[in-house]
Amino acid sequence: MPVPKLHSDAIEKSYFKIGEVATFMQVNVSMIRFWEKEFPQIKPSKTAKGERRYTKADIQLLQQIYHLVKVEGYTLQGAKEKLNLEIKDKQQIIQKLIDLKKYLTELKSTL
Repeated sequence: MPVPKLHSDAIEKSYFKIGEVATFMQVNVSMIRFWEKEFPQIKPSKTAKGERRYTKADIQLLQQIYHLVKVEGYTLQGAKEKLNLEIKDKQQIIQKLIDLKKYLTELKSTL
């Protein structure tokens, strides 16, 4: 079961309604709501009427959850742990890049 991809005509939009996301991902709206409750990383904004508005980043995260749960067969707990580990890894990489930039800036000033 491949992970759905955004169509080129949808890429121009900034926000997507829950129904659009569910149709695009080929899952029920209730599945999107369930994942939103289970994974605190998914934080769609809401309109004054309470309608969810998903960004491309939200959709990418939903795709990642879909892949872990539906394709790779992770349990929800396993998918949560995997996502948290990936977030921690990204934070460590960012910190290393910041440190490297600082070092290179200092090195440049000595030349």
